[in-house]
Amino acid sequence: MANLADYLPQVRRDIVRMVHDVQSGHPGGSMGTVEFFTALFHKIMDINPENFKINSTGEDVFLLSNGHITPVYYSTLARRGYFPISELSSFRRLGSRLQGHPSVHDGLPGIRIASGSLGQGLSVALGVAQGKKINNDKHLVYTLHGDGELQEGQIWEAVLYAGAKKVDNLIATVDYNNAQIDGKVDDVLSLGNLRAKFEAFNWHVIDIKEGNNLDAVIAGLEEAKNQTGKQKPVAVLLHTKMGYGVDFMQGDYHWHGKPFNDVQRDQALAQLKETLGDY
Repeated sequence: MANLADYLPQVRRDIVRMVHDVQSGHPGGSMGTVEFFTALFHKIMDINPENFKINSTGEDVFLLSNGHITPVYYSTLARRGYFPISELSSFRRLGSRLQGHPSVHDGLPGIRIASGSLGQGLSVALGVAQGKKINNDKHLVYTLHGDGELQEGQIWEAVLYAGAKKVDNLIATVDYNNAQIDGKVDDVLSLGNLRAKFEAFNWHVIDIKEGNNLDAVIAGLEEAKNQTGKQKPVAVLLHTKMGYGVDFMQGDYHWHGKPFNDVQRDQALAQLKETLGDY
């Protein structure tokens, strides 16, 4: 089994190449959440990639709410064994199972909901989490949301419900990079004191201040797991940098949905070591 740290540059290489090859996709948030996806799928969750079941019976579940960051999602799933790594070359092409936003239409292993219409993922996760409770399944439900996504009203209906109904088998992570498609989140529509907001809705909140440090992410998610089953849902505020790993992308909201030209691709790949083999 590969060293966990080896996945970080390799997944970022996958992201750069996938988005460049079709001149379409969302690299910024994808690059910023590589540590999170690597920790979650290779260390934290109890999953069974070799026997994927859409209903998730007897295993943990991850639901991607900010569905536009499929490059990091698909790369992680492939390198975790859900489908062949070579399939990454079909990203966003006609007839591909690897659509721009996750889709259940073609039965891609690892994908349980279609997502990308922002604000909906937490509501779906609540249904899955409560279903597990009804079925006496002790496994957990994980979600990821963009911070800009929290400007959607449906998120806060779900936050209210989860806290009021004590859905304590749910861990919702916010990619807190202060960047969305139109600019900095603080400039577009500030979220204010996000910790205080979640706590006011009866959530337990964990801050991962170094969201691009793999050890810190693992420790924070382990802490989140330890807080489940205590009558409160868990929110993780994951402080990342958009475009992390490539100097000219880092912290720049313009890379939310911007493809690489040939020069930028080469510059980016030069900063990312090939550790596990390109697809």
